[in-house]
Amino acid sequence: MNSNDLKIFISLKELVIKTFLKKHNASKSVKDWSGNEIVMFQEDLFDSVKARVSEKWFYTYFKNDVEKLPRIDMLNLLSTYVGFKSWSDFKITNSKPTSQKSKALKFYVLLFLLLTLLAGVWLSNRNHTYTICFIDDIKGQPINSITLDIKILNIDDTPTYLKSNTNGCFSYTTEADYIKFVVQSPYHKTDTIVKSIKNIDNGNVKLDTDDYALMLDYYSNKNIIDWKAHRSNLDTIFSSEALIYQVFPNDIGIELYTKNEFINKLTTPTKSLKQMKILSKTYVDGKIVKLKFIVE
Repeated sequence: MNSNDLKIFISLKELVIKTFLKKHNASKSVKDWSGNEIVMFQEDLFDSVKARVSEKWFYTYFKNDVEKLPRIDMLNLLSTYVGFKSWSDFKITNSKPTSQKSKALKFYVLLFLLLTLLAGVWLSNRNHTYTICFIDDIKGQPINSITLDIKILNIDDTPTYLKSNTNGCFSYTTEADYIKFVVQSPYHKTDTIVKSIKNIDNGNVKLDTDDYALMLDYYSNKNIIDWKAHRSNLDTIFSSEALIYQVFPNDIGIELYTKNEFINKLTTPTKSLKQMKILSKTYVDGKIVKLKFIVE
C-alpha cells in the first residue's frame, strides 16, 4: 500500500469529522465519540450520499489507528461527503510534489518526533493527574447539583472510591497512562469510562439522564417546585420547531412528537420512560432541533 495514500486518507478522515461537526454537537476527537455520536454520523452520511457504514467499519477506520485503506467505493463516498467528486479527485487536490524544502521539513518533523519520544520515555515514570468533569447529555450542563460516585478500576490496583466535587468533577493521580472508572448517579445511567493520557485534553464526560428515576423522585416526594423547574429547563433546551421521532423496533414505523408532547413524556414516570433510549440529537445554536428515541 502506498504510504502517501494512507496519509491522504488520514487527511480525508479529519475533513469528514470537520464536515460532520459543522451541523452536529460532538467531541472534536472521534476517539471520544459514544454510540449516539456514531449513530448521528451514520444518519448524516446517509442523508448526504445515500449510503451507510456499519459500526464495526467505523471503529476499524475512524476509532482506531488506520493500517490499511478502506475499499475504493467507501473512499469515493467519503470524498463525496466532504465535497469532492471522488477519491481520485481528493487525492489530486491534496497531493503535493516533493521538494527540497518539504524534505527538510520532514527531517525536522522526524527530529521533533524523536525528541518527543525520548522525552516521553524520560517522563514515563512520572505521575499523571486526570481531571474529569461530568455533563448532563440532554441539558448540556455540569452535573453539580448532586454528588456522583466514582469507582476507579485500574488494573493491578485495589478499587478506589471517590465522589465528585461541587463543580461536578473529580481528580485522580496515577502512574498509569489511562484511567478506567465506573460512575454512578441517582438520576443518570451508570456508565464505565476509559480515558487515556492521549485523549485527556477532553476531560468532559456526558452521562445519559435517567429521567424515570428523577421523575419518580419528584412524584413520590411531591416536589412540585423542582419538577416545574425541570420542565422549564427542558423547554429552554428544545427548539420550538424541534422534530422529535419515536422509532419503533424492526423498522415498523415512526411516530412524530411535538415539543410539548415529548416534554410531557419526559416528565411523567411511566414504564415507557423507564425503557426510553435516545438514539441521536442534532443541535443548532445550542438548542435541540432534531431528536430520535426508541422504547426498548
